[in-house]
This record gives sequence, structure tokens and C-alpha cells, in this order.
Amino acid sequence: MEADTASEGPVSGELVSVAHALSLPAEHYGNDPDIEMAWAMRAMQHAEVYYKLISSVDPQFLKLTRVDDQIYSEFRKHFEKLRVDVLDPEELKSESAKEKWRPFCLKFDGIIEDFNYGTLLRLDCSQGYTEENTIFAPRIQFFAIEIARNREGHNKAVYSSMQDKEGEKRADKGGLKESKTEESKEGENGRADKEKE
Repeated sequence: MEADTASEGPVSGELVSVAHALSLPAEHYGNDPDIEMAWAMRAMQHAEVYYKLISSVDPQFLKLTRVDDQIYSEFRKHFEKLRVDVLDPEELKSESAKEKWRPFCLKFDGIIEDFNYGTLLRLDCSQGYTEENTIFAPRIQFFAIEIARNREGHNKAVYSSMQDKEGEKRADKGGLKESKTEESKEGENGRADKEKE
């Protein structure tokens, strides 16, 4: 089936060039600020989508990849005592930590698409993505930690907090409706009393 190009509209040349640039190896660029900005924007979009997801769906039921079980098993085998609710950046970024993480990450090369793609990771899982609470991590590290947070119940705080807020909003709206209904009944009763007189 052919696409109707007239109805699709033109594709921005800038969008095509950014997409092409993001597909090239990092060594090709060095520290190009435009490419860094494109990566940062994409990482932020991923973070926003993920946070909305764990806010609206009970995280214990989330499946982030087709190999969540394998990632979680390997993660806890290699990092059985790593505390995931509140991360210490040194356990992720120090030279000794990098040496420990590297073999773990490389196990998922070819299994997880873009396994080493830069992703934003929250340090304290009970908080959102803020400048103080966010670090840059490879995608497989993000998956390992977030799968563990979901399975071990740490992300439940985000979900519960959002459900509480939603419940309060519904209660406030219900309270407004209830008081409006009472006001309208009083108004109707007042009119009915006047008509009787």
C-alpha cells in the first residue's frame, strides 16, 4: 500500500538531519553542542513519559522490556546489595563502580536496543526528575535500576502519591457539585414556598 504523500505533509529538513545525526556513532562528533542538546531533549522526553507511566499505572505490573526477568536476575546477581530506592552517585559513576558496571552492561549489547544510550535516572525514586535528583546513565543501567525499583516496591510511592492527589481532586470536585446541588435545591425550595404563598 502506498502512502498518500499529499496528506502526510512535508517532512522538515532539520528533523531529518537531526534524526540522521543521532544515528551516527558518537566518535563522529566529539562534543558538538547541537548534538548534545538533541540527545538531552530526547532523554528528557523519555524521562517525562516514564514518570507519567509510573504515576498512572501500579509500577509492580510494568514490563519495561521483553527481557525484564533476565535484566533483574543479572542485576541482583552482580549488585545484590545495591540500594535502589536512593542511589549514591559514587556507586554508579566512580572508576571502581564503572569497572563493575561495564561487564553487566555489555551483556545486553545486542539484546537491548541502544543499551548504552544516555538516559536520565532519578537518584531518589520517591522524587521526580529535578536537576538535583537526576543523573545521566546508560539505558541498561536505567532499566536495571527501574525494574528493581518496580519489583521491590520502591516506585509505589510515586504511584500512591499521584493516586492520592487524584482522589483529592475528585473529592474537591464532588464537594463542589454537592454544594451546588444543595444550593439549587434550596433555591427550588424557596421558589416553591413563594409559589404556595
